[in-house]
Amino acid sequence: MHPRRMRRVGVLVAVAASLLLAAPARADVITDWNGYAATALGATAGQTPPVSVLHLAMVHGAMYDAVNAIDRRYQPYLRAPRARRSYSKKAAAATAAYRVLSALLPAQQPALDALYATSLASVPQGRAREGGITVGAATAARMLAARENDGRFGSFRFPIGTAPGEWQPTPPAMINDPNAWVGKVRPFLLRRSTRLRVRGPNALTSARYAAEFNEVKSIGSLNSTVRTADQTDAARFWAGGFAPWIVATRQLSVERGLRVAANARLFAMVYLTAADAGIRCWAHKARWLFWRPITAIHAADTDGNPATEPDPNWTSLIPAPPYPDHPSGLLCFNSSIAHTLRDFFGTNRIAFSVTSANSGTTRSYARLSQATREAINARVWSGIHFRTADTQGARIGKQVARYRAKHYFHRIRRGASRHD
Repeated sequence: MHPRRMRRVGVLVAVAASLLLAAPARADVITDWNGYAATALGATAGQTPPVSVLHLAMVHGAMYDAVNAIDRRYQPYLRAPRARRSYSKKAAAATAAYRVLSALLPAQQPALDALYATSLASVPQGRAREGGITVGAATAARMLAARENDGRFGSFRFPIGTAPGEWQPTPPAMINDPNAWVGKVRPFLLRRSTRLRVRGPNALTSARYAAEFNEVKSIGSLNSTVRTADQTDAARFWAGGFAPWIVATRQLSVERGLRVAANARLFAMVYLTAADAGIRCWAHKARWLFWRPITAIHAADTDGNPATEPDPNWTSLIPAPPYPDHPSGLLCFNSSIAHTLRDFFGTNRIAFSVTSANSGTTRSYARLSQATREAINARVWSGIHFRTADTQGARIGKQVARYRAKHYFHRIRRGASRHD
């Protein structure tokens, strides 16, 4: 597709948890197991999005390698096993997902067994099915081996500060993120030495800090008199996180009529990129440990900036999450997915509408980037981020997507091979 050609795709998305995990109208093995995995990791195991996205990256990376080993058109993520083109892609993908999830969630084995049996039931017995199962088992084993001792579920917690500008737990929960270790996880795509050019938060005594302080204090307050009804709606809409992008990805695959191989590549690109965006985002949170607006506003008399005034009774429209302000986690994920979809479909001009159970409203966008820009504003309107945290989070997501576009998922030249 030519990147300058207008591509309008109407996508009606429901963000309610039940609809988030439901299969689209024309499901295939990739979208089926995306839904199964999201349910198993999130709704059943209780993993938060920054954690579950790591495991969804493992699932989809293994599925992609399994299907691509048979399809042979693109670079594998990890080194691919040998496979005949006659092998069943459905059996390969289902087996890869099932094996990875079984290792990650042994307590859910009976449910996973049933889902796997359902997937294989439509694949005829024979060499194609058995070959696909063998390939899927191999890519799952390779993924699990590659992620051993990668830093998941570590003991790291964000240090709690007391000085001006330092992060402290915020009301009402007043807790320290139990998943702060996400920033210590070994990346999926980036090298540990890869540097992302992202600046930190504004100096407390700077004019820019004062401007952003006063912006969020005014428009992000629970009882703001300057925030419009539409801005309030957007704030509540994006309080639901990046779930709309995941459903939109499924719907886009249906609208574009993607086959299994293309779908496997799309979902692997989305989740592997998002996983690294989250890892780098949490690493930067641990680096800067910057206070949230609610803490800053309560303690403005300590920041050394004459242009800020304290308000000990101020509270935000949306309660702040239990981790530092800078950079914004939502925007790291949001931007990485938007840029990945643009790369895959060849255009930013994809129109879509998203219905959120969090706000109970539908919001529409003419371009992928428009949704990202709105999310940047919405986190300020929510009262939970300084604007710089949002713009720098979006920058991280974009940079991770650019790195992926440069190094991964390229079409293989004729005659080239990376099989065992």
